[in-house]
Amino acid sequence: MRKVLISVLIAGAMLGLAPRLSAQAVCPGYSIVINTPADELTLAYNGAEKPEEQVAALDKFMSEHGDDKFVPCAHEYYTMTYLKLNDYDKVIEHGEKALALNHRDVMTLLNLAKAYVASGKVSDTAFEAVLSAADPIKTESNPSRPPNVNDDEWKKEVDAAAQQAAEWRAYIEYAFFQIIQREPDGNKRIAWLDKYAQTYPESPNAGKLNFQYYLAYKMAGQADKAMEYGEKAVATDPTNVMAANLFAYDLAFLKRDADRASEIAKKALDLASGMKKPEGVSDEQFKNDQDSQMGMAHLTLGYAAYAKAEKTKKVGPAIEDLKAAGELLHANTALQAQALYLLGNAYEFEYPPDHKGALDALTRAAALASPWQAQSQELLGKVKKAAKQ
Repeated sequence: MRKVLISVLIAGAMLGLAPRLSAQAVCPGYSIVINTPADELTLAYNGAEKPEEQVAALDKFMSEHGDDKFVPCAHEYYTMTYLKLNDYDKVIEHGEKALALNHRDVMTLLNLAKAYVASGKVSDTAFEAVLSAADPIKTESNPSRPPNVNDDEWKKEVDAAAQQAAEWRAYIEYAFFQIIQREPDGNKRIAWLDKYAQTYPESPNAGKLNFQYYLAYKMAGQADKAMEYGEKAVATDPTNVMAANLFAYDLAFLKRDADRASEIAKKALDLASGMKKPEGVSDEQFKNDQDSQMGMAHLTLGYAAYAKAEKTKKVGPAIEDLKAAGELLHANTALQAQALYLLGNAYEFEYPPDHKGALDALTRAAALASPWQAQSQELLGKVKKAAKQ
């Protein structure tokens, strides 16, 4: 059987809710003098009843005082206001302008990260914002002790600052793993993952990091590094069904390691069988996701069993798994067609060949628009001729 590599796209790589964020300080380091343009802006901004009125106040300030030293802070106010209005493009626009002016406090970076996550967009600036948040968050977690504060009060302040910083960092890391999935260049992904690992060396997300390295090296065509990180991903995040499925698939179809592929695919099947429906996901979408994960595990198990049948001549286990895969992969045309094509091959491998079973499987595979369509049509024609003899 030809060595075939196909690209597999499965949605929902990073299901989960964003961590809660505590209150954030606005424009730290800025002192506002009474009766200055900055003072007028803050009074108008804080006195506004609607976000639209706040935008108007900011627009007025920018049009009249565009060279004021308070402009970077005004851009931060813009990010706050447009975030309330769910206008993520405007949040990104003003957040990037603030960064260009070297205004990189926690709120600006968090607002920019939230806008990128919600907008579905990706850019180098998004990654720069996430990575540059590390230092200001660390600074905020270690406040300076003011005079005349007793030990008990100070401990409460320190504990609160540490908790807030932990929540900020949790969101920033969450944002990184959301955004990295959108980067289309595998080599750029690897570079950003390297920077993330250097910036957050004690991150609790080692499993996610290894999985993203695995995907990035696959995209970059570096098969050996991809397999290295595939092993790390399934070891550091043993409950990640997608990591297990994709790695098992590569072990079977690329490495031709049927035994190891079967071992990982069985774990993937167990994980998929026990999947819980996430909040906010419809029953139909959850069923499609679960069926796809179970189907992919059966596909790998079926192919691994078929590979072993060349020596054992026992093709029954392969047929059972490939039949299951052909039904479960209804939401993934490419993988379903592959399973049906392999099933047709397995029926023909039997002795005597099961032409009827092969014809049924290959007819379905040939009708699907997929990378396997031409091969299925070709084999279907051969089986039809053999069945008439």
